[in-house]
Amino acid sequence: MTKPVTIDFIFDFGSPNGYLAWKVLPAIAARTGAEVNLIPCLLGGIFKATNNRSPVEAFGEVRGKLAYEGLETRRYVEKHGLTAYRPNPHFPVNTLLIMRGLIAARRMGVGERYLEAVLSAMWEQGLKMDDPEVVVRTLDAAGLDGQGLVAATQDPEVKAELAANTTAAVERGVFGIPTFFVGDEMFFGKDRLGQVEEEAAKARA
Repeated sequence: MTKPVTIDFIFDFGSPNGYLAWKVLPAIAARTGAEVNLIPCLLGGIFKATNNRSPVEAFGEVRGKLAYEGLETRRYVEKHGLTAYRPNPHFPVNTLLIMRGLIAARRMGVGERYLEAVLSAMWEQGLKMDDPEVVVRTLDAAGLDGQGLVAATQDPEVKAELAANTTAAVERGVFGIPTFFVGDEMFFGKDRLGQVEEEAAKARA
C-alpha cells in the first residue's frame, strides 16, 4: 500500500521563482501521487529573520551573475512552455496586502481562484499589486469580491496566521522562497524540483 505524501510549498507572490515553481508543481504531484500544501509566508519577514537579501541586492555587483540567472529563467520558461510569464516592471512589490489577502480568501473558500488571479496579475500582466485599488480591480475582474477581500486583510486573525506561518517556516530552516519540504527533507529553489519529485516518489513507495 502506498503512503500519502505531501509537498509543503513555502510561498510568497513576490518571488518570480515562486510563480515558476507553482506552474510546474501540479505535474510533479500528478506523477508522484503527492498533494501540494501551499503555505503562505511573508518573504520580507523571512529575509529579516534570517539576515538574507534578495538576489538583486546580494549579487548585483557580481559581474555576470544576474545575467546568468536571467538565462536560467529563460531556459526554464522555454522547457516548461510558460509563455505567459513576464517580469513584473514594478518589482520588487510589497506583498503584505496580497499575502494577507490569500489567507483571507482561503477563509472565504475562494483561495484557489484568488491565487491564480494574483499570480497572473503579478507575473503575466505586470500589475502593481501593492496598490490597493489595483488589487480590488484585479479581484473584481476575476469574479471575486475585491473590496471585501481587501477589507478582510485587516482582520487580526488573518494577520496573525500569516505571521505564524512565516515564523514556523523560519523555525524549519527556511531562508528564502521557493522552498519545499517532503517530510523533513528541505529543498530550496525551482532548480531543485527534480529532487523534490524524486523524494516524493521515494516517500510514497
